[in-house]
Amino acid sequence: MEDFSRCSGLSHLTILLLLLPLPTGGSTETFRVIGPLHPIVAVLGGEAVLPCSLFPAVSAEDMELRWFRSKLLEAVFVYQNRQEQKEEQMALYAGRTSLVGDLLSQGYAAVRIQRVQASDNGLYTCVFRKGHFYEKAGLELKVAGVGSAPQVRITGPEEDGVRVVCTASGWFPKPQVQWRDVSGEKFLAFSEAHTQDAEGLFSVEAALVASPWKVAFSVSLTVLVILLLGAGCYTKREHFMKVQEMREKETLCQTREQDRQRKEEVLKDTAKLQEELERRKSAYLAAWRKAQLYADWRKEKFQAWPVTLDPGSAHSDLVISHEKTSVTLKASYVNSGDTCSVLGFEGITSGCCYWEVEIRDGDQSEWALGVCREGVNTKGWYVESPDKGFWVVGRFERGYCAYTVPETPLSLTQGPHPRLRVGVFLNHQEGDVSFYNMTDGSHIFSFPQASFSGTLFPYFMIRSGDVSLTVCSKVGGSEGLPVALSNPSLEESVSLPGAGFSSASGADGPPGAESPLLPCNPEAVSP
Repeated sequence: MEDFSRCSGLSHLTILLLLLPLPTGGSTETFRVIGPLHPIVAVLGGEAVLPCSLFPAVSAEDMELRWFRSKLLEAVFVYQNRQEQKEEQMALYAGRTSLVGDLLSQGYAAVRIQRVQASDNGLYTCVFRKGHFYEKAGLELKVAGVGSAPQVRITGPEEDGVRVVCTASGWFPKPQVQWRDVSGEKFLAFSEAHTQDAEGLFSVEAALVASPWKVAFSVSLTVLVILLLGAGCYTKREHFMKVQEMREKETLCQTREQDRQRKEEVLKDTAKLQEELERRKSAYLAAWRKAQLYADWRKEKFQAWPVTLDPGSAHSDLVISHEKTSVTLKASYVNSGDTCSVLGFEGITSGCCYWEVEIRDGDQSEWALGVCREGVNTKGWYVESPDKGFWVVGRFERGYCAYTVPETPLSLTQGPHPRLRVGVFLNHQEGDVSFYNMTDGSHIFSFPQASFSGTLFPYFMIRSGDVSLTVCSKVGGSEGLPVALSNPSLEESVSLPGAGFSSASGADGPPGAESPLLPCNPEAVSP
């Protein structure tokens, strides 16, 4: 028995220590707890709502909340770790309390007490605690119970007259009885007795000796009316005001929630529209740059780049022309396995530029052209690819291809002359390298977008065969190209290439009718 008492005392001590004021000097989160300014009125058997709120209105979802009576251990409702804690709750409130609504995130918390009893009448305290900081507020609940109608009976006669007895039961709080005569004057000499049953409800018996008996009868009727009208009106008025206040708060919360949902829907719709716009823009640009007229249109937007070959970067088996615009293999060339290449003399660090290269191609030749990054390995034998700093297209013994990993096969519809003019378009800022057949303006190939952080150089490679690569001196115009389109629309369909290079898989558009391939110089065209 002694051990049990000791354990019980330690348990109470632990709870008291948890609820004792803690230092608040180190906390940066402060708030005030605000309770109702007026007493809360509830009807017996109905329900009562005990509200408390935070100022400023911060979220109370992760706080510890307590409602208790006059003593700390008289817990009415405990909220901790985002759920109700029933271990400390008084048995009197078990199964009768709950948290109102989902308003904790707005700093509003209220406890609903169902099946209100007379014992619920009195003072309450609500405590909000976060970390080492806590605040509290007090509130009062007044329970009103309208009991039976006053019953009046007359006994006697006695020496001074007749006895008028008025009785009523089932009232809360203790009813007050007044006796008045017909003129409204109070009777001061009367007896009054109150009793309280197990449920806390009061019964009253008041007796008055009056003469004649009609006066007593009138007085009893007056008392009856006062009791009924006074208690009934007061209780109904307070209850109606409380219900009206709660409805207004619920309506306000619903309106805020609807506004929040509408804002979320607007943001989602805006994001979807932006995503759809970006998708359509990308699809349009992808289709437009493969259009038949895109190369000629690009020439108006890109700067013509004056490319000259750098003999210092050329392989020993290559022959550079005196003008430094053409490269071929030496007549005495014997395939040693090296990759024979030469770079342009001028490096490109920014902007949009293009140049045109004429390929005079014999049978079974192997060549490539495009751009490469500064400092790449161009000695000995190597294979070009974007991951090694090369963005080139060309011809191998297997046919035409883009030097990707793996290689992307290309097809070529070629006219009666073994000559081809290729335009190399470089957008340094956008990381775009594209190739076009400058004979008919058709799209050849575009590499996936890359990130160019350094200098790029024009790149030329000949591996075998009777072939020459010549930088065209007149890059300002291309004979035979159609006029560029104006004001293309995102909603308009864009025609795909009609002739020239295209992806072997058909992704870059189906090849069209054959067209003659023009050289750089009109006078060099064979009849």
